Amino acid sequence: MTRKHHGDQGQTSLFDGARVSKTDGRIAALGAVDELNSALGVAMSSCPAGDHLDRLAWMQTRLFTLGSDLANPGGRARGDRITEADVAALDTWLDGYRADLPPLQHFILPGGTPAAASVNLARTVCRRAEREVFRLASEAAVSPDVPVFLNRLSDVLFELARALNHEAGVPERVWLGPRDRPSG
Repeated sequence: MTRKHHGDQGQTSLFDGARVSKTDGRIAALGAVDELNSALGVAMSSCPAGDHLDRLAWMQTRLFTLGSDLANPGGRARGDRITEADVAALDTWLDGYRADLPPLQHFILPGGTPAAASVNLARTVCRRAEREVFRLASEAAVSPDVPVFLNRLSDVLFELARALNHEAGVPERVWLGPRDRPSG
């Protein structure tokens, strides 16, 4: 005997109990944020212990907060939210990574250590989550700190991937354009 669940009909519930289609823009944004959180979990599995791992763990907890914010469009009974202080923390890390790394001269191809490659993959998922949140914001209310947080987070993830490779002694693979094509 098959049991039916509420989600079997293509709808799901938001925090306030409202039922929406699983194709709703809010659900697309939530799904992308959830996927980003999982990608960070994968990155953490290969990241060496220390500040980078602690920062990835912080990012995960803040993404849960961000997701609960997105799932609660009415904002009632809300506790923790993404704030300017969260964005400021990311800005501080971004400035630190950029100060410690050689300046970018070219585009870099993702890769290197498993940790750096995983962080780069998380960065691309973050960019998609950011696009989904901006799409949602064009249709419905979204806290203004949410898309800013995702934008800054993707920048931090880019520099973190560079830092992981740099610390491991793995050189950045530079994209040179047509010169990178195989000859013959």
